[in-house]
Amino acid sequence: MQRLNSDAPWDAFDPQAYVDHNYGRLRSDDAKILEVVRKHFADHFRDTPDTAGARLRGIDVGPGANLYPSMSMLPWCESVTLYEHSAANVGYLRGQQESYDDHWDQFWDALCEQEVYARRVADPRGAFARAARIEQGNLFDLGERSERWQIGTMFFVAESLSTSEAEFLLAVERFMRVLEPGAPFAAAFMEGSLGYKVGDTLFPACSVTTVDVRKSLSPFAEGEDVAITPVGMPGGALREGYEGMIVACGRRGPA
Repeated sequence: MQRLNSDAPWDAFDPQAYVDHNYGRLRSDDAKILEVVRKHFADHFRDTPDTAGARLRGIDVGPGANLYPSMSMLPWCESVTLYEHSAANVGYLRGQQESYDDHWDQFWDALCEQEVYARRVADPRGAFARAARIEQGNLFDLGERSERWQIGTMFFVAESLSTSEAEFLLAVERFMRVLEPGAPFAAAFMEGSLGYKVGDTLFPACSVTTVDVRKSLSPFAEGEDVAITPVGMPGGALREGYEGMIVACGRRGPA
């Protein structure tokens, strides 16, 4: 039976259960994603001098209770909008803003394996507290926004909000259309997901492959060039009902 995004009980999402299961320690699959993303952003900004400071506006669409996508943009951003649907997750994010929990340090340390992160951000907690702009909203409403961002992430969102392929494609489109031309982006996806539990609540998912991910992003990418990295399950399965993880990186094409 099809479950649309509007059918799911997003305000019943349990952020602490999600964090405890997914991010209490740095798993090898997340470490691989961080490796790909940090290199992509560092390569994009390799000619940006440190004297330029952090001036960009970044956006993380659908962070849920995950801080590391927004952390990956900190060296170059004066602000990062964490645009989240679930009221419960918004509460979690606001609780993390001033001084995030210690277990997120291992994710920052992984980013710092790309030297530019440590060089440009001496105090990651302070940088996150200053940059984070936490906003509640439905990503499908982003099409009504005139604002555009200069760097963006969207991790485990488009395929994890309903069973509908049409809503998956629309979610990717909404994300890409709020980025300025030339903006670097990184997006991550659960491959072959059949749905997932957070605490005792079951949430819907749309099963996607690397082919689906490329087809969804390419129309909006610069030169239709998207680097797709299948991550798989290097440390074993996180949960039942999926086939691996996928990370995709590129730059926004002309509007």
